[in-house]
Amino acid sequence: MKIYPTNFIKGEVFLPGDKSISHRTALIASLAEGKSEIEGFASSKDCQSTLYCLESLGVIVERQENKLLINGIKNKTFTAPNKVLDAGNSGSTMRMLSGILAGQPFTSIISGDQSLRRRPMKRIVTPLRQMGANINATNNDFPPLTITGGKLQAIKYNMPVASAQVKSCVLFAGLFAEGATTVIEPTITRNHTELMLKEFGANIKTESSSITISDSPLKACHYQVPGDISSAAFFIIAATMLPNSELLLRSVGINPTRRAIIDVLLSLGANIKFINPKLQHGEEVSDLLISSSNLVSNDQNRLLQGDIIANIIDEIPILSVLATQIEGGLTIRDANELRVKESDRIRSVVDNLRLMGAEVEEYTDGLAINGKQQLKGCSLDSADDHRVAMSFAIAGLVAKGETEIINSDCVDISFPGFFKKLASVTNS
Repeated sequence: MKIYPTNFIKGEVFLPGDKSISHRTALIASLAEGKSEIEGFASSKDCQSTLYCLESLGVIVERQENKLLINGIKNKTFTAPNKVLDAGNSGSTMRMLSGILAGQPFTSIISGDQSLRRRPMKRIVTPLRQMGANINATNNDFPPLTITGGKLQAIKYNMPVASAQVKSCVLFAGLFAEGATTVIEPTITRNHTELMLKEFGANIKTESSSITISDSPLKACHYQVPGDISSAAFFIIAATMLPNSELLLRSVGINPTRRAIIDVLLSLGANIKFINPKLQHGEEVSDLLISSSNLVSNDQNRLLQGDIIANIIDEIPILSVLATQIEGGLTIRDANELRVKESDRIRSVVDNLRLMGAEVEEYTDGLAINGKQQLKGCSLDSADDHRVAMSFAIAGLVAKGETEIINSDCVDISFPGFFKKLASVTNS
């Protein structure tokens, strides 16, 4: 894909459904009694991987225009699959579905593509084994996972690292356990699972950083998935960087545990207005109006580290691009998790920014960009990483000359139609 510089961004964009929420609605609806109707389900390849896995487990999924109908499985008991479950590129699918498979009365194998088979899974294997599941993994850490489920025992699990996927995995396993399972987070992470389980009737309680769940019946419901804030981040930052821009994003999920990217941008001086805010299934949703801004960092907001990192981890690549356009720049630390995403995202971002002429300092756990810099267009490798590809497409809008994104079709993993929507609001 070739990207050319543009003078401004103007228009209105409807974003794809939130990927994190879509995964969870499909998984929880599959366990709920009755037929759930889900509107706005994400069309991304990752979320389709979740559906394919569920269908391989006997779940009936009806695909209609703009909505899904999912028929819940009786007694939360799937049918043993006759093949390896393929999670594709989706770590969310593998980690969260494994919690459900741990409670099933059969053995299953779940794997994925080459990238996913390099991603660490010990973080879910450890608590699931503590609950009584028998799990084998390559080198005790990597997919494929062979899971022999059965009746589980409740545990109290202090998570060593903040991860919404690990938390969700253990909570899903808790639906099949004797007694009350409690998860304690070191840092509060996105709480879509907790909100959604409550919406579907689960016996779940949250107190500060502690979440407790018991085996309980789930009831089907009608669910409207909001627009994905991680997808919105690319458009928000593009409209913020480019002068004379004004962009309206419709029905974006702004859950307080997910909107850290917005809070970071507001602290830097971004012009973002919330229009028609509402509460939807316990999730905060709003239209967002973004206008171009002259962002400046200082000693109070230049360094991003600590607890906030878990809640902006997906947005760090595009924040790194933004840092090249900020007076004062940004420094990002404590982001080791980026090394084991779809690519080594720290390395991918640093290499591509340097190819575009930016001065970047790389750390084992992050990077630093000191001040505003002129980017130059060139040929860049996405490393088959959707967030890297989209981040450098946005970089191409402010660069001099043509920017080429190699292997750009990887954006379909999370945002099919990204380039078409981007073209619709630019003047290039």
